[in-house]
Amino acid sequence: MKAVILDVDGTLVDSNDSHAHAWVMAFGEAGITVDYDAVRRSIGMGGDKLMPAVSDVEESTPLGKRISTRRGEIFQSTYLPALRGFSGARDLLQRFLSDGYVLAVASSAAEEELQPLLERAAVADLVHRRTSSDDADNSKPDPDIVNAALKQAGADPSGAIMLGDTPYDVEAALRAGIRIVGVESGGWTEEELEGAIAVYRDVSHLLVEYERSPFARA
Repeated sequence: MKAVILDVDGTLVDSNDSHAHAWVMAFGEAGITVDYDAVRRSIGMGGDKLMPAVSDVEESTPLGKRISTRRGEIFQSTYLPALRGFSGARDLLQRFLSDGYVLAVASSAAEEELQPLLERAAVADLVHRRTSSDDADNSKPDPDIVNAALKQAGADPSGAIMLGDTPYDVEAALRAGIRIVGVESGGWTEEELEGAIAVYRDVSHLLVEYERSPFARA
């Protein structure tokens, strides 16, 4: 079984900046000032890793849980309604399906955010195998979410390719034993996505170059 393991934020939906702003606001409401740039560079990790990376707060503490919950509320009410998927996202996923790939999502997003994000990308009806932060003990760059997506897809690592936008996607994929193709649309450069077997500007660029991409050669 061939499978494409899909990240969502920054890959299919232009949402990374919005996630960062929601985190900064949630910390601020708790009286904690965090550096936006540090938060932005941590987007792609789960909250369990992002919070201690940018502050002294652990997500598992009462304060951490309160900030994390508030972040979700801010994101869903303030930012999510205005988000848009990247051009070409639906066409690319349809091409994957026509080439016989099974699609599975491996996202650090919370479960309640995942469906709306996929709807913003206009691909919710194309992807029925989904894993979120609720499906893994450890978030990216640990491989748990990728492994869970592989299991849902019924695919062996040798038959799977991941598509993602952050160094955390790259590390998670490699630790799960699968290849990964990167896109720069999440804010990281080709050099920062070292370990990916190919890097494209965004999903639209990948679609244009599809016949020469690793997906066509798989």
